[in-house]
Amino acid sequence: MKSEKNATAARKRKNTLRTVLSWLGATLFILYSSSFISSCSVSYTFNGASIDYTKTKTIQIADFPIRSNYVWGPMASIFNNQLKDQYAHHTKLTQVKKNGDLKLEGEITRYEQRNKSVSAEGSSAQVELSMTVNVRFTNNVKHDEDFERQFTAAQSYDSRMSLNAVQEELVTLMVKDITDQIFNATVAIW
Repeated sequence: MKSEKNATAARKRKNTLRTVLSWLGATLFILYSSSFISSCSVSYTFNGASIDYTKTKTIQIADFPIRSNYVWGPMASIFNNQLKDQYAHHTKLTQVKKNGDLKLEGEITRYEQRNKSVSAEGSSAQVELSMTVNVRFTNNVKHDEDFERQFTAAQSYDSRMSLNAVQEELVTLMVKDITDQIFNATVAIW
């Protein structure tokens, strides 16, 4: 009877020791994992921007005028507002009128439509609308990142629809695409 009690007590101590060691192992694993993850996340942020905010604090974004032959009036304001919103919502940079640490300027150089595909009857079935923006980017903190580049986006629509019926939606989609491209090229440098 006494040896049974001793055996039961030994099993309890052994189970308690296993539980403590298991808990301790899990805790150490979590601490190790979290320190590893936090050390890897120094240059990664969930908004996509990789900016050293200790050196880069401001951005200057000029209004981009339309310089294309074909023009749709609201396009410039849609583009300029979306570009400024992109940096306001996805970075901690302060937008300034002059002397920014980062500087974006340029112009909308192309806005055009063309027949994209032909139907079996020989008429246009799809029309492609495209937009190109020329961007000059200056990084006054790291001039080796400066560039001048063109960014283009396109959207298609059924030729049975009028451009007036789809223009605002398609321009908005192209602007979102182009501003994402510009954002990625300027501050989401991996």
